[in-house]
Order: sequence, then structure tokens, then C-alpha cells
Amino acid sequence: MSLIVGDRVEVEIGPVAHGGFCVARHDGQVLFVRHSLPGERVVAEVTEVGSGARFVRADAVEVLAAAPGRVPAPCVYAARCGGCDFQHVDLAHQRELKAAVVREQLQRLSGLEWPVVVEPVPGDIEGLRWRTRAEFAVSDDGEVGMRKHRSHDIVPIDDCLIASEAVVGTGVLQRDPNTIPDDLAAFDVVAPSVGEPLVVPIPRGAAPNPVPDVVETVDGIDGAFTVSARGFWQVHPGAASTFVAAALEGLAPEPGERALDLYSGVGVFAGALAAAVGPTGQVIAVESDETATRHAEANLAAYGNAVIVPARVDDAFGIPRAQKGPRRRGSRPRGATRHPLIPTSADLVLLDPPRTGAGAGVVRAIAALRPRAIAYVACDPAALARDLATFAQEGYAVRTLRAFDAFPMTHHVECVALLAPISLRMPKS
Repeated sequence: MSLIVGDRVEVEIGPVAHGGFCVARHDGQVLFVRHSLPGERVVAEVTEVGSGARFVRADAVEVLAAAPGRVPAPCVYAARCGGCDFQHVDLAHQRELKAAVVREQLQRLSGLEWPVVVEPVPGDIEGLRWRTRAEFAVSDDGEVGMRKHRSHDIVPIDDCLIASEAVVGTGVLQRDPNTIPDDLAAFDVVAPSVGEPLVVPIPRGAAPNPVPDVVETVDGIDGAFTVSARGFWQVHPGAASTFVAAALEGLAPEPGERALDLYSGVGVFAGALAAAVGPTGQVIAVESDETATRHAEANLAAYGNAVIVPARVDDAFGIPRAQKGPRRRGSRPRGATRHPLIPTSADLVLLDPPRTGAGAGVVRAIAALRPRAIAYVACDPAALARDLATFAQEGYAVRTLRAFDAFPMTHHVECVALLAPISLRMPKS
């Protein structure tokens, strides 16, 4: 009989899976079990039934036989809040689990065998107090907290151990519910590297207007970067400088080279590349977000060799978008005209796409530029693996791949892969 929500069963926990779960089986049905570890025996309570009852999601509510690496969760909300996946796991073992996930995704989706090691990122305290940007939800009763995993329900909290001291020091989590307006859905809290922390109230059903800007700095890059308080910026204080250093080390840009920075945001990678290729080189940064491109123009103003292309990356390359619904006679596919600032060749390409990855069309367009080196910064190992498979079809192989623990206590992991034409492939170090 298939399991239903609320059922409790004893199961042996198998391997870790992408998404913060471990895999178990009961009478032929697959369970994705949170708060468990490979090799454990637990009592799992079903929280959700998947499509067609082929699988269920569950929480480990009792540990009958613990695995090495299990520790008491430092956070009292860990079992209820959806913000963390691995509070119950020793920090070193968390990184081993993340490495196993990256290895599995690379092997299964791209056929790539790679000895992944997840490296720490400087700037957190034993995996805690690293998050410099956080969104805290507001319940209908005015209580402030975090949402449960895969739920709109809100768990009121008075502290978040992965949020920085500056974030929790704003006092948002201690606000009296009676003082919070009924029309608020959340608070965005930002602790930038320059200036005081900001609290941005988020109205229900609307975006805050106006949204303030903040100023961030990156070790190794001269100047500062203006970014919207609600715009994209790495939330770990050491992440931006770590990723820039890893990408540029692999690309080894030389004066006079042409580089593309795709999904460029406010211009962090573009600024580092512009400085490296010098005044005789060129950097073309492509970003679709209007606010981010406006900030990038200002952030890169000191570099006369950097230009911003305000467009989606697929549109900039002239890749037709999938048509939704019937197309009118005589109409042209959207994005089918290549932007005039996109060159037909480049020495270097750096891409930092969203969680869904770049996609086959963009990967093929990058490969058609025949760059001597490509740096791919990825926040999702599955999307990275799929795109690496396409790169391999287009004649590009992985030269190095590094993984970083920029999100301790969660299942997330960041990777920086360096690719080169197969004919130039270097042996793995």
C-alpha cells in the first residue's frame, strides 16, 4: 500500500541526493528524507506525496541508529525551519555530502568522472553567521520568521544562526507583532560591506518603491560596486572574492584580449576582467536586469574598455526563444537578431547563469566564438553537468573544477569550472 501524508515508517537511509535529502525505500516506494544521513536507520514521517505516488517526501523524526557525522543541531528551529538542510551534520561531513552530490550529478548527467572536493570559503564562523542578506517572512498575525520547507507556513524565530550578527542585530526578529503593518509580507535585511545594515519592508502583492541601493567591495578589485538592496549579490562575505580569484586564475587573462562576461549582474567579474586585459583589451558584459545594468554602467565607468549589453543572453546571441502559443503569420521569433555588440570571436568567456543554467543554445553560441578558455560559475550542479555535456559535444572539456561551500548548513554548493578546447586539454591536477 502506498504511503500517505502522516504515515511513519522505519527505513534504512541510502545515499545523499541533490536537494538536501537522502534516499530511502519502503515496499518499493522511494522516500526523500530530510534531516537524515546515509547509513542511518530512522523513523520517517511522510510530509508530501509526489506525482503518481511514485515517491514521497519525509522528515526523519526519530533516529534509531545514527551515522558518523551526526551532531546536535545548533539551531533550535532546525527541524521546523526550511532555511537549512544540514544543521544535524558535522561541518566537514557536510562538505563530503556536497562533494558526493556534485560527483554524482557530473557522472550521471555529463559522463564526467571528477574527484570533487568542497573547499571552505573564508568569512563564516564554524559554518554560522555568514549570511549578509536574508528575507524574513511576516505571518498574518504579524510574527516574523522563516517559511517551513516547501510550504507557505511561517515558523516564528527570534534568531537565525546562519545570518550575520549585523543582520540579526537590526532587531527585525524581535519586533512586536502589534507594531507591524497588516500589508507587510516580509522584511529584506541587508548587511553590506560598506555602511550600516538596511531593513527593506516588502508589501504584500507589490515590490517596495523605491528600493535603496547599497555599496559592496570585493577583495582584489579596486573600487566599489553599487547594487540594489534587493538585487543579486553573493550572500557569503567571502564568496565574491573567492569566485573571482578562482575564475581569473583559470582564465589567466592577458593584456589585449577580448572577454565576454555573460549574466554579468552589476559587473563584478567584468571589472576584474577589464583590469586584467587592460586598455588594449575589451570586456563585453551582458545582463538583462534593468536595475543591474544601470548599476553596472556606473560601476564600470572607470574602465574605458568595458561595455554593457542590456539584454538577455539568448537574445544577445540571436537565439530564438521558444514560441508560446501559435505564432502569427509573418511574425519573427523573439530574440532572433544578434546584438551588434556581440562579436563573432572571443578569447575568453565567463558565465554565471541562474540556477537553471545556460542551456544548450547559449552553450553552442559560446563554443562558436572559439574562446581559448571558458569559466563557468554555477550554483546548481545538475544544471552545470547538463551544460558541460553540451560543451563536450561542441569540443570543450573541463580543465579544472573547484567546488566551494558558500552556503554552510544548506545543501547548496557553488562550482567554478574551467574549460578549454579538447585539443588543448590539460591533465587533471
